[in-house]
Amino acid sequence: MSEDFTATTNGVRVSVRAFFLPDRSKPEDSQFFWAYRVRIANEGTAPVQVMARTWLITDAAGRTQRVHGEGVIGQTPVIAPGGTFEYTSGTPLSAPSGIMHGQYHVVEPASGAKFDVAIPAFSLDSPHQTGRVH
Repeated sequence: MSEDFTATTNGVRVSVRAFFLPDRSKPEDSQFFWAYRVRIANEGTAPVQVMARTWLITDAAGRTQRVHGEGVIGQTPVIAPGGTFEYTSGTPLSAPSGIMHGQYHVVEPASGAKFDVAIPAFSLDSPHQTGRVH
């Protein structure tokens, strides 16, 4: 199991933990798959709504994929002060390791203020990688 990676922006804390999934991976075909669990905690004083996300996924060969879309897992959650939202998703790579990071694009519904929340960089390390590279 990997460690938690955490970043806080404007009172919104994002924690991520990644897990290599050997049962979904096929190393002989250069297919490696990870799940990652995200916890978004609103430590601020106003509700925030996650409107969109942008991910940058870079594999060990240096190939970077940009993924942008509305909400997270089909939702645009509103997170009250002191509240949290958690979800699990996944990503495939054609290399045995990589790194991900990004941003959540949020709005404070009451004021209309928009800001980006950092998603911390986190490692995607498999047992098929020789040594940890991140």
